[in-house]
Amino acid sequence: MAAAISSFSLLRNFANTKTAFSNGSKIFVLPMKSRRSLFCTNAVNDEEASARAAAASAESGAPTIFDKIIAKEIPSSIVYEDEKVLAFRDVNPQAPVHVLVIPKFRDGLTQLGKAEARHGEILGELMYAAKIVAEKEGIVDGFRVVINSGASACQSVYHLHLHVLGGRQMKWPPG
Repeated sequence: MAAAISSFSLLRNFANTKTAFSNGSKIFVLPMKSRRSLFCTNAVNDEEASARAAAASAESGAPTIFDKIIAKEIPSSIVYEDEKVLAFRDVNPQAPVHVLVIPKFRDGLTQLGKAEARHGEILGELMYAAKIVAEKEGIVDGFRVVINSGASACQSVYHLHLHVLGGRQMKWPPG
């Protein structure tokens, strides 16, 4: 095998398309488990890269995708809405029920780690809205609320948001 090509890069390059490949003298067959773990590793790395990129422009003040959803510039599947909060289905669900709950006005609340005393009321409104969403979705007897805060937690949109997850057995500890 050429020194410039590592066995891992060969595995990664061929995992999507082939179950067998040759380095010129040997034939390698990738077991399904190995191919799955490569996909998971790539997905995690992509999520981490997205989070780092989002963090770089987090404090720019530019409208987020959530601001555009609030303004109805981008369509969403709304589950709950009142004057302060909007809840809509996640486009990349991680559970049978995956709803995002956001404040309609950011007011500097880009992540939980930036919360100030003045944000106490809206934080309570968000938690209460999560409970209403759980009731509406029929998961009030078992659901999880997740807040990713910062790049190390893979926050990818810098507009505070809660993930309401349910409809399946949750595992512990989480990711």
